[in-house]
Amino acid sequence: MRVALFVTCINDILHPRTGQAVVTLLERLGVEVAFPAEQSCCGRPRFNTGYRHATEPLVRRFDRAFKDYEYVVTPSGSCAAMVRDNYPRIGAKAAAEGRGRELTDAAAPAVPKTYELSEFLVDVLKVEDVGAYYPHTVTYHPTCHGLRMLGLGDRPRRLLSHVRGLELRELPGAEECCGFGGTFAVKNPAVSAAMGADKVRHLTGTGAEVVCTVDNSCLLHIGGTLARQGSPVRPVHIAEILASTEDATEGILR
Repeated sequence: MRVALFVTCINDILHPRTGQAVVTLLERLGVEVAFPAEQSCCGRPRFNTGYRHATEPLVRRFDRAFKDYEYVVTPSGSCAAMVRDNYPRIGAKAAAEGRGRELTDAAAPAVPKTYELSEFLVDVLKVEDVGAYYPHTVTYHPTCHGLRMLGLGDRPRRLLSHVRGLELRELPGAEECCGFGGTFAVKNPAVSAAMGADKVRHLTGTGAEVVCTVDNSCLLHIGGTLARQGSPVRPVHIAEILASTEDATEGILR
């Protein structure tokens, strides 16, 4: 099986280890991973800020970059939700404005083949035990887009439950937003910070060494709050946990 990695902006610029972890993990499971160089931003920052028309070229670009692949896998619930939920809306709006079906036709192929990583592992590869080893206590924060737009449910937790050495601790108020919300954190910094403080209070109360999610955007916010409080809790993307193995000598396991 050959899939395309949609690494996303935040991972490409700020968290390259997450993209590397996805490749390590999928190749270990026998998947051939390609990286289309034409890929770019999915358009969520523009779209969330109200610039729908400015998002349209990115819909076309996504189609061009990934049209030749059966599956597109991304370590981001937020970006996967943008493609699956909002691309069809953008196409429908353009058609309603009398601009034809070009955008609808560009968006349509991306929707059924774009998967967040945990979805792809559980639903497509039909695997929950990926052979990972991660000897740490971990708590899992279900991010808003993954929880509410993609409906990831317990897929990430099922994957984590099979990781050898990992002790999974329940997070109180798990379904509450961490306060990031992309541009929300910029436009409403006081509210965002208060929500982040609540989330960090809950997760530090678990006594876990690590907090993980399916979105590094949320981990940036949570991690920043943890750092300001001097907390030893480490934010780690789920891909990096699942890519870790007992015989790893460098890089992934930490």
